[in-house]
Amino acid sequence: MSTAALGFSGRCAHGIHLGEKRVRRLMQAAALVVRRARRFRVTTDSHHQQPVAPNHLGRRFAVPQPNRVWAADITALATAHGWCYLAIVLDLASRRVVGWAVRTTLETALPLAALQMALGRRRPAAGLLHHSDRGTQYASTAYQRVLAAHGITTSMSRVGDCWDNAPVESFFSGLKAELSPARWPTAAEAARAIADHIERFYNCRRLHSALGYRSPVDFEASLASAV
Repeated sequence: MSTAALGFSGRCAHGIHLGEKRVRRLMQAAALVVRRARRFRVTTDSHHQQPVAPNHLGRRFAVPQPNRVWAADITALATAHGWCYLAIVLDLASRRVVGWAVRTTLETALPLAALQMALGRRRPAAGLLHHSDRGTQYASTAYQRVLAAHGITTSMSRVGDCWDNAPVESFFSGLKAELSPARWPTAAEAARAIADHIERFYNCRRLHSALGYRSPVDFEASLASAV
C-alpha cells in the first residue's frame, strides 16, 4: 500500500519528511489501520430534460481569493435505517466548507439548503462561479433561480467525470476516512457528527497541503491580511 493510499503526502506542516516504510511502522506501533472502501450509492442523475451549463471552471482549481468560485456536490452516508445524504458548498480559494446540509432524500431541497447557508454566511458579490455536476438537483429550475437571483454563473462538470470536481470529491473522501463509521445509527447522529467535524475541525484545524499546511480559516486570514 502506498503513502497516497494512506492519505499521507510525505511531508508535515513542520517540514518533516517521512518515508512510506516509516509511516507503516508508526501506524503499526499505534495500532492504526487503513479504513476500507465503503458501500457506494449513486447520487447523480444527469438523465433529465433540464438545461445544463458548460464547464466554465475547466479544472482551474487554484483560485486567488474567496467568493470567486464555489464547488458543490452530494454524497451518500449509510445509516441503520437507510441512506442519508450530505450536500456541501466548498470555496475553492481556501477549501473552506461555506455551506452544508444533511437530509434523508435527494430532493433539490438538500443542495438548496447548503447553498442558502453559504449565501447567508458569505454574501458574495455578483459574478461568482458555481460549479457542480449535471445532476437534476443542480440543474433544477428552483436551484438555478436562486443562483440567477444572486448574479452567480453556473458551471457543470462533464458527464461521469469526477475529476472535474476533484476538490469536493477529495473532501468527501477525507471526511469518510476520518470521521464516519461504516454505518451511522441514525441520520440525526450522522448530521451532528458532520456538523462538529466541519465547523470545529475541518474548517478551523485541518491542515491542507494545497494551502501550505494551513487550515481553511487560517488560509483565508492570510489572504485577507495580504490585501
